[in-house]
Amino acid sequence: MHLFISGPEIFVVLLIVVMLFGADKIPEIARGLGKGIRQVKDATNDIKKEITDSANSNEVTKQGRDLSQDITKEINKVKDDIDDLTGPIKRNF
Repeated sequence: MHLFISGPEIFVVLLIVVMLFGADKIPEIARGLGKGIRQVKDATNDIKKEITDSANSNEVTKQGRDLSQDITKEINKVKDDIDDLTGPIKRNF
């Protein structure tokens, strides 16, 4: 993810933050932001884990893999049948 902010713009934002909150409040604000970001990451990881566990317990991945293999086999059968039918036609042209 790229922020479209250059060096001078970051400096101006930092200057405004210092003017609004004061230099002594900046570490406290940064800690709060860090904790918030960590909580969001933890929640995201928990959701991913729940989805993975649910999929594994319901064997969705296994069923999906089996279904994919069955579809591939059927497609290959159809391709072979088409090759058998068009083989003589291709040789004549």
